[in-house]
Amino acid sequence: MFADRAKIFIRSGKGGDGHVSFRRELYVPAGGPDGGDGGKGGDIIFEVDKGMTTLADYRHRGKFCAGDGEPGNKKRCHGKNGNDLILKVPEGTIIKESESGKVIADMSGGNSRQVILRGGRGGQGNMHYATATMQAPKYAQPGQSARELWVNLELKVIADVGLVGFPNVGKSTLLSRVTNAQPKIANYHFTTLNPNLGVVDLEGGRGFIIADIPGLIEGASEGVGLGHEFLRHIERTRVIIHMVDAASTEGRDPVDDIYKINEELRAYNPEIAERPQVIAANKIDALYVGDEDPIQRIRDEFEPKGVKVLAISAVSGKGLKELLYQVREILDNLPQETVVFEQEFFPEDMAIDSNLPYTVEKSTEEENTYIVEGPKIEKMLGYTNLDSEKGFAFFQKFLKETGILDELETAGIQEGDTVRMYGLAFDYYK
Repeated sequence: MFADRAKIFIRSGKGGDGHVSFRRELYVPAGGPDGGDGGKGGDIIFEVDKGMTTLADYRHRGKFCAGDGEPGNKKRCHGKNGNDLILKVPEGTIIKESESGKVIADMSGGNSRQVILRGGRGGQGNMHYATATMQAPKYAQPGQSARELWVNLELKVIADVGLVGFPNVGKSTLLSRVTNAQPKIANYHFTTLNPNLGVVDLEGGRGFIIADIPGLIEGASEGVGLGHEFLRHIERTRVIIHMVDAASTEGRDPVDDIYKINEELRAYNPEIAERPQVIAANKIDALYVGDEDPIQRIRDEFEPKGVKVLAISAVSGKGLKELLYQVREILDNLPQETVVFEQEFFPEDMAIDSNLPYTVEKSTEEENTYIVEGPKIEKMLGYTNLDSEKGFAFFQKFLKETGILDELETAGIQEGDTVRMYGLAFDYYK
């Protein structure tokens, strides 16, 4: 089965924790803190692989995690960075945030490699937190948390020309005649299951890529059959070849078929229906011309609307050269840019903790006393006037929001116990 969609879970690496240690050497009685920094977490990177044509690699495995950074060590040793994880995808893959459906990246055009989730920063070791008032800090910064995300992968075929039409009108036969593609061909009354791509070679290197978009049916734009799964492949095409059975070998009206398919395109995406079209009236080798010429009927209906109609036989090859050069002429008059979907979701904006460190410890020297230390606490005390009612209220709110009060209670603090912070002492009351 052709796999053009997948839902996967991706997670970048967590940053390694900073280390708490002190230099202990002979003849160095007060060596000071020497805890090293943690390593950076690995990134999740998507990369285009020109040899891939489907997302089959992601159908049976749904979780992908980069390596975590290693913690720092003593003697100022830096932890090893986590390994990046590179996920290979075919060109034309769209990466979307699963819940909102917003585009994170379009792996096409010049975008062949993109970092989707960055790993967490490594935490700083305690060697960074020595100050004049705290020369032996017993805390270090935890590593930054990993980022994680559910994403949808969608493959939108990149082709200059899309070949559309009802099932069994001869699209696969045409593709096999004009390109190097080898689609399966048979008299099926259902549709090809995967878009077939082929390269049309014309003189002077003026070829183009053509995609046989699987046969559409009424209701495709509403998801009937495999409609939504295949309509997405038309989104990047610049010209549409609309193929019909001019001979009505199955009793279908070719004019009615064209209107129905165009309505499905319009219902799915109005912009697609406005792209240049060429009508390939196929199976002229099977025509029985009676009172009315069916080719002329199609021309009378659509050429006044600016749509060129060419009579062809995909089986015998009649009219194919004229069709291809007509398409090439239209392409030459259109802008060359590939349709690229703009980024709408930015993973780097996701909330992530700052992880400034602090410690909550019960004193071993004073009874019923708890010591709280940390760089953010020291900074906050430096600019807060605790003698004012407003300043003290701010101080209490800070302790609650940072989780320090919860940790004091976990450590077993009781009402009336003492809390010490950088030379200041407070009595604890709920």
